[in-house]
Amino acid sequence: MKSAKSIAAGSIPHRGKKKLALDLWRQRYLFLMMLPALVCVILFNYVPMTGLYISFVNYVPRGEGFYQDMLSAQFVGLDWFEYFFSTDFAIVMRNTLCQSLMTLLFSFPAPVIFAICLNEIKNNRVKKAAQTASYLPYFISWVIAANMFVTFLSGDGVINDILQALHITDHDILFMQEGKYFWLILALANTWKNIGYDAIIYLSAISGIDQEMYEAAEVDGATKTQRIWYITLPSLLPTIMIMLLLAVGGILNVGYEQQLLMGNDAVIKFSDVFDTYTYRYGIINGMYSYGTAVGLFKSVVSFAFVAVTNKMSRKYAEVSLY
Repeated sequence: MKSAKSIAAGSIPHRGKKKLALDLWRQRYLFLMMLPALVCVILFNYVPMTGLYISFVNYVPRGEGFYQDMLSAQFVGLDWFEYFFSTDFAIVMRNTLCQSLMTLLFSFPAPVIFAICLNEIKNNRVKKAAQTASYLPYFISWVIAANMFVTFLSGDGVINDILQALHITDHDILFMQEGKYFWLILALANTWKNIGYDAIIYLSAISGIDQEMYEAAEVDGATKTQRIWYITLPSLLPTIMIMLLLAVGGILNVGYEQQLLMGNDAVIKFSDVFDTYTYRYGIINGMYSYGTAVGLFKSVVSFAFVAVTNKMSRKYAEVSLY
């Protein structure tokens, strides 16, 4: 005869399934509303993943249909990955990491400083004008933004005119033809384009700080700099750390539009990153399997970065909240 304890233990899964079914039935309309989005995600995000099999075959379009050509292609295993590691891997990884880290060096602290400066502006008209001016670059297409930088940094551009007027140099500097300048130019362009939009998060965090802390500090004789250093920055620290962890998680997602539009053959050894390399070999040169293999490698490494930083972020959030 079964004991009461074993009977109770056996009834727990049954009750759990019954409760789950009841919850699903009660929320059936919400699930029905979610169904179209779920179908779209499956069709446009998961079904195309079957094409990753191209990375392991020598895919050549023969006009018999994508899946027929893919399944009938010669299986080569990890040959495309080995070829990438033995040829351009070092250059592409170096460019991707250096561009991402240099962009992070400039674009991560800039929104924090800008948000603090905006918060200290007391004139609402000036504050709104500064906010609007800082947001506009984010909505400018990279086609226009890249053309602006190329024009300003050309041999007869305004930057060379200023440098020569200040007697910093006596000749034109071809910034866009020398690879040693490309990473810095790209980092500054990314920072200029995103500083206003990224500052929104920090402005929201600043608005949540208890104003009584500032008033108490002011009564105690603290200067504006001291109030920023001892109240604003410590209060922003959790937001700063979470944003930093997320930025590190996407360190390989450095973009491709700006590299394609601002780069050229003279600086390709400094501008080529995973996305542009995949585009050039996979689409332009028709090496579909090779381009897919490089893209798959980048996706796997990016997923690993995101998984690690997500775990760190959750751990940090638990420490800060409890």
